[in-house]
Amino acid sequence: MGFPKDVRVIETMIGTRAGETAKLNYENLTGMKDKETEGFNFPAQYMFKDVPWSDQARNFEEQAEPPQGADLLLPYMEKHNIEVSMIGVGPGQERSGAREAIDQHPDRFIGCHEPDPNDVMGSIRDIKRLHSEGYIRAISAFPAGRNPQVPIDDPKMYALYATCVELDIPIFCCAGIPGPRVPFEAQHVKLIDSVMYDFPDLRFVTRHGCEPWEELAVKLMLKWPNLYYSTSAFAPKYYPEAIINYANTRGAEKILYAGYFPMGLHIDTIFDQLPSVPFRDHVWSKFLRENAARVLKLEV
Repeated sequence: MGFPKDVRVIETMIGTRAGETAKLNYENLTGMKDKETEGFNFPAQYMFKDVPWSDQARNFEEQAEPPQGADLLLPYMEKHNIEVSMIGVGPGQERSGAREAIDQHPDRFIGCHEPDPNDVMGSIRDIKRLHSEGYIRAISAFPAGRNPQVPIDDPKMYALYATCVELDIPIFCCAGIPGPRVPFEAQHVKLIDSVMYDFPDLRFVTRHGCEPWEELAVKLMLKWPNLYYSTSAFAPKYYPEAIINYANTRGAEKILYAGYFPMGLHIDTIFDQLPSVPFRDHVWSKFLRENAARVLKLEV
């Protein structure tokens, strides 16, 4: 069978801002010290080629500033059979078009909020408010990207985990070496172990690869029923071998599709490469749709 063209995809990482406007995404990312980063369109640009609508894109001189929000995403969602996309919403995303996308297309967009764990009570209030208003189905975290950093197992994060359990929503958390040039220890995969021990009911989904500890991530997913892995920020041809092998054997229900458009990868590139991923036939529908629907508790 191979890659199925009839599965309506659930996209768990996609952005609503592109081009010059996308630089607003990184206003609060202040921990870098090197000069080269100052000239990047986004802080991990050195890791990517042909960043969409950036001055390093192959067709940059031919490009106009792209549309934003739903106007940017819906045509690509139709092109690639994406039914639902999870987008960033809440404080820090006021000019992103995310709220408008959810308001105008509630069947196509759901929200995910990235709270600031350095403001514990403010973050808890924001999460509960956005959830009660119907804007979010999950929260996200970038532990190494905060200034000061907040490790995965930090007490400040524990307050957010408890809130997730209370509201019955998952967290999507960056794990592994971060792309931006900041220290990595806050995102070491080993830190997830104690979190899952203390919060067995928390649905915890890793983002951005878990490298170079992807084999440790597999061991932890075998150990903890509510620990998952999403493929965000990786072109499909670079999905880690350990993750593909796990999906094809005992982990078919643990691996979620996630892209990285328009932040670092073009969605056309992602979907051009996906059919070449050597997943077994029984994995594809789970990877593209069913696992995300279960973790996010979507009725689709």
